[in-house]
Amino acid sequence: QVQLVESGGRLVQAGGSLRLSCAASGGTFSNYAMGWFCPAPGKEREFVATINRSGGITSSAESVKGRFTISRDNSKNTVYLQMISLKPEDTAVYYCAATYGSSWYTTLKEYDYWGQGTQVTVSP
Repeated sequence: QVQLVESGGRLVQAGGSLRLSCAASGGTFSNYAMGWFCPAPGKEREFVATINRSGGITSSAESVKGRFTISRDNSKNTVYLQMISLKPEDTAVYYCAATYGSSWYTTLKEYDYWGQGTQVTVSP
């Protein structure tokens, strides 16, 4: 059983930057692909970014390409989401997710473990 704890969310002005962290425990971190998701207004969680278990392959949603970067440190059992050029529409609770596998995964149903989320608020 993998436990995930996100941190780093806060209030930031538009154009600012944040780095979210997600610390994992309870499993061999390097066996898990990781992802970040956040809900669109009135909708379920949507894909933001994913990284394979070695960190060599990443993918991100079109809406965040060039602004958000996912990375991981397997020695620290932690995945990160570096966010720059933040916009008010990026405001959301960001959730970290993990799934056992060698690929990278972009849909909710492919992930087995979820954190509690961290709130990011971007003011105009």
